[in-house]
Amino acid sequence: MTTKKAAARAVELTKIYGEGDARVAALDCVDVQFYQGELTAIMGPSGSGKSTLMHCVAGLDKATAGRTWIGDTELTKLGDDALTALRRDRVGFVFQAFNLLPTLTAWENIVLPLDLAGKRVDRAFADTIVNAVGLGDRLKHRPSQLSGGQQQRVACARALITRPDVIFADEPTGALDSQSSKELLDFLRRSVDELGQTVVMVTHDPTAASYADRIIKLADGRVL
Repeated sequence: MTTKKAAARAVELTKIYGEGDARVAALDCVDVQFYQGELTAIMGPSGSGKSTLMHCVAGLDKATAGRTWIGDTELTKLGDDALTALRRDRVGFVFQAFNLLPTLTAWENIVLPLDLAGKRVDRAFADTIVNAVGLGDRLKHRPSQLSGGQQQRVACARALITRPDVIFADEPTGALDSQSSKELLDFLRRSVDELGQTVVMVTHDPTAASYADRIIKLADGRVL
């Protein structure tokens, strides 16, 4: 039996907001692993620590205590520049707000991370992604000319273009109608099954969570 390798993990991860009577433990000594080649859903009620967990593991937010890794790289030991480079080169992000640049075409938005890193576009791989998200006839359109579902698929393609170790998706279907949500979730599922991607998705939606290989449930900053 092969041992699953963690694409990202946290040990005794703690995040405290406020002091004294206003002190809140958003994360309370959390141990968690997200395995390579899997889609993992993080679920829990509002205020349970879902997004905080994702942001800390992804290196978007600093933990109060504990340690986090992307692959074998410990984020908690990295300086700001090294952390920025790691997020750019090895992590993909998809947020509820699509975060596309309005002046760029869909294609320019997709390849932006490579442009910023000074890397060449692997056209064959880019074409595979574009075909997978079904945007071939929309590449010259700007975000304002795309539907919400199409914009979110551009955001997913942008997250995939660098072949990251892991993609973190925070409520990626939150702003979408049911048909667009299904298309997006189908794509995330295929990115795992066909492209070998690792996806960690924060969601409150049981339908979205049903696409996952594994569900991690949080309550009051702890894994249930």
